[in-house]
Amino acid sequence: MKKIILTGCVALSALFAGSLNAQTYAEVEKATDATPFSIEALVTGGNTGINWNAPSLRARYFVSDNIAARVQLSLGDGSGSAMTEKNRFYEFNDGTKGGEGLQEIKRAAVALQLGGEYHFLGTKKLDPYAALGVNFSIGKQNETWDMYDGTGYNSAVTSEQSGGYFGIGAQLGLGMDFYFVENVYVGLELGVAVHGTTHKDRVGETTVTSGGTSTTSTTEFAGYKDSYVTNFASLRLGWRF
Repeated sequence: MKKIILTGCVALSALFAGSLNAQTYAEVEKATDATPFSIEALVTGGNTGINWNAPSLRARYFVSDNIAARVQLSLGDGSGSAMTEKNRFYEFNDGTKGGEGLQEIKRAAVALQLGGEYHFLGTKKLDPYAALGVNFSIGKQNETWDMYDGTGYNSAVTSEQSGGYFGIGAQLGLGMDFYFVENVYVGLELGVAVHGTTHKDRVGETTVTSGGTSTTSTTEFAGYKDSYVTNFASLRLGWRF
C-alpha cells in the first residue's frame, strides 16, 4: 500500500512539474505573439516613504518568453524632494512677534529609466521576475529669499537664485505580476538602488538694504555632488495589449 501511495505521489509530482515546464509567457504576459506590449502606472516608496510627487509610467516589450525590455518615465528626480517647499524664519524664537522671513524653493525634474526584466517560470495568474534598470534624472531648482539671508531672519536681504542638476544611478529588484482579470494585473517590485547627483553652481542676485540704500550684487553658490543607496518598493497597475 505504501508503495502504491509513493508511486502515486511521484506520478503527480512529475505531472505537475511537466505542466509548469510547459507554461509559456504567452499564457501569462500576452494573448498572442502579436501583443507583446504592456503599460503600467507606479506609486513608489523609498527611504522617504510614499512619494506622491513622482508619478511614473512604465512600458514593457517582450522580446522572448523570458526577457522584456522596459522604459520608465517619472516626474521628479526620485529622491522624494517636494516640488515646492516653503520655509519660514521668525525674528524671535517664540514665533509670535517681530518679522517673518521666507525661503521658497521650486523644483522641476524628470527621470528616465532604461532596463530589462527576466521572467521566471510562472502560472497563468502569477508571474515573478527580476529586473535591472539604469536611471537618469535632470532638473532645475529656483530659490527665492525674502527677509532671509541663508541662515535665518534678516529684514535687509532679498535674493533669487537658480541652478540645475543631473543624476545617474542603477537599481536591482524582484517583482511579480498578478492577473486578476484578463489582460489586467497588479504588481509589486522591491529592490535596492544607488544614485548620484551633480548639482551645478547656483547663480542669482542678492539685494541688501541698509540705511535706505539698496545694493544689488551677483551671488554664486558652489555646486556639489551627493550620492546615496536606498531600498524601494513600487505598487503597480498594468494592462497588456
